[in-house]
Amino acid sequence: MSDTKAYEPPSVWTWDKENGGKFASTNRPIAGPTHDKELPIGKHPLQLYSLATPNGVKVTIMLEELLALGHSGAEYDAWLIKIGDGDQFGSGFVDVNPNSKIPALMDHSTDTPTRVFESGSILLYLAEKFGAFLPKDPAKRTEAMNWLFWQMGSAPYLGGGFGHFYAYAPIKIEYAIDRFAMEVKRELDVLDRHLADNQYMAGDEYSIADIAIWPWYGNVTAGTIYGDAATFLEAHTYTNVVRWQKEIAERDAVKRGRMVNRSFGELSEQLHERHDAGDFDTKTQDKVEAAS
Repeated sequence: MSDTKAYEPPSVWTWDKENGGKFASTNRPIAGPTHDKELPIGKHPLQLYSLATPNGVKVTIMLEELLALGHSGAEYDAWLIKIGDGDQFGSGFVDVNPNSKIPALMDHSTDTPTRVFESGSILLYLAEKFGAFLPKDPAKRTEAMNWLFWQMGSAPYLGGGFGHFYAYAPIKIEYAIDRFAMEVKRELDVLDRHLADNQYMAGDEYSIADIAIWPWYGNVTAGTIYGDAATFLEAHTYTNVVRWQKEIAERDAVKRGRMVNRSFGELSEQLHERHDAGDFDTKTQDKVEAAS
């Protein structure tokens, strides 16, 4: 390890707004709204407020998968929340999710509109609402739930840990990168060993466990997040994860779900807002300009 001056924590921590790296503006040590801003409401009962980060993509994939199965009640409006601009701190968004994180969902089909926040909770809510992507067999259902909760507990090591210190932190800290790279490789090994004997996370049935895990570990394996992290982590060596990632990536609903609320990357992969299935057929440039 490189020689560095030892950091001595102060007796009382103070917030330094400039010391958060690329996403400094999205983090603060207090909750609650910073400004008044109501959320838009579209024509469908399900209103999604999100951004196409891995956690946001989980929900848009789930909704597109439900629609592909013929669940017309899963039609939804997806509104772009620009976290870099602080949209998640508007009063309307905080009313839906007091934790000020995307994604957040409002279901207006219930007698009193139901708010659902935390991506895992949204996946489970939708699976139970529509009776899909959650196995009926008790053992398989439990296995799907095991892996759903595994993802919710493990992904912070990948995103807020490895991803932050490897790609976004204002300085490279060897200890932090080594610590989180080791953990991410362990998690990939957990997945790889499991997928050696299973087509999907809950066995032979595609479920919300796959939908939760794929946007995180599938993306890092495919090399589509955190720069050259896939090379750094030797992600190609986790051959069972690679097989699973490629199989899920070919699903039409996954391809559509990845586009929704995406305002970065290749223009052809962006759909800032989604209000009906026809939005995918509109020219990409028209979609982007209309949402800007």
